[in-house]
Amino acid sequence: MNSNPAGQDSQDGQDGQDGQDGRDGRDSSPRTHDSSPRTFDALVAEAVAAPTEGWDFSWFEGRATEARPSWRYAEAMAGRLARASASLDIQTGGGEVLASAATLPPLAVATEGWPANVAKATALLHPRGVVVVASQADAPLPFADGAFDLVTSRHPVKAHFAEIARVLRPGGAYFAQHVGPASVFEVVEYFLGPQPEEVRNARHPDQERAEAEAAGLDVVDLRAERLRMEFHDIGAVVHFLRKVVWMVPGFTVEAYRPRLRELHDRIQAEGPFVAHSTRHLFDLRKPMAV
Repeated sequence: MNSNPAGQDSQDGQDGQDGQDGRDGRDSSPRTHDSSPRTFDALVAEAVAAPTEGWDFSWFEGRATEARPSWRYAEAMAGRLARASASLDIQTGGGEVLASAATLPPLAVATEGWPANVAKATALLHPRGVVVVASQADAPLPFADGAFDLVTSRHPVKAHFAEIARVLRPGGAYFAQHVGPASVFEVVEYFLGPQPEEVRNARHPDQERAEAEAAGLDVVDLRAERLRMEFHDIGAVVHFLRKVVWMVPGFTVEAYRPRLRELHDRIQAEGPFVAHSTRHLFDLRKPMAV
């Protein structure tokens, strides 16, 4: 996929990998080895066999597309990193987005909680001099107060703004792309049914802005966009739900086979299944000490 879908819908997860922002418009027809349509069973089996570690979404190429946010997060993040002296990337996934930066600070640290991703990020980032620390998403950050002048994150499961503010130096910045409310909910609600408003409105940028300001951070910039996604075969849907596990918790092919079969038939008859991701960009600043 041209993005890390949902979330880590992402760490956008998380839904999308923004290491290569802006690359849409590729051939989006289902991957085939000949001109005949792929069967439901063949597409599902291929998706189930695909690895799900890290935030590399290249498997989706030719099977799904996602529009990219206009602010080109990975490029903007790389510019910030080149000017920083000490940085922390929170919930780095497999480290792919951080590794896309050409220049890293003299001190660069990343955290990740999923063991498979910790191993992948370590292998990718250690040669670049980045220290990868195993730390769960909901745990306090294992660093001293004022340790970093830049904190970044792409699609964090949850941004703990008080902890971010604590580890930032006065004048330091939090620069991040978050997954927004009701992201890819066309997929979620196809399998789970209509969701209550409090679920649909979770991760709303206005709420997160209030949380950031309550933690003492100043909002320099906050932008939000809703972006089109297309799933061109049922294998792409299966792989997405296996990779972005919080979208349909407990998803297995066996549990949802009838709905998957119906969706396969729908895509075959009507064309791509269309959904929309939501993203917002945060540029926050810790005030200088008085």
